[in-house]
Amino acid sequence: MSWKILQKVEAQSLLDAHAALQRSLAQPENEFTRNSSIQCFQFTLELVWKTLKRVLEVYGVEVTNSRDTFRAGVKIKVIDSPELWFSYLELRNLSSHTYKEQTARKIYAELRQFDDHVKLVVERLKLLN
Repeated sequence: MSWKILQKVEAQSLLDAHAALQRSLAQPENEFTRNSSIQCFQFTLELVWKTLKRVLEVYGVEVTNSRDTFRAGVKIKVIDSPELWFSYLELRNLSSHTYKEQTARKIYAELRQFDDHVKLVVERLKLLN
């Protein structure tokens, strides 16, 4: 199926959000780029979840929430560790409910690793058949 599954589930929004995150992370860190990167992280995480949910539906797997989606992603070999993705959900929740400089720095410090995991998920989605 390769790219076909990504087209079928309309994954272009995920690809676009991930590209925006990468562009933001490529800039020198300052308050503006840190905040931009965190916003891109939020969008990208939501779209990984929703894209994966749609892919699972193609495979006949029904999920109702983000945690179930990441757990089920293991079954189709797109996700290695749902716990890792749970930690990203926790970071998203931290970033969405309050703004503290220290919290923003903590989240930003995790974003390059997050970027690597998104790349891996996208590559694995492309290989599904």
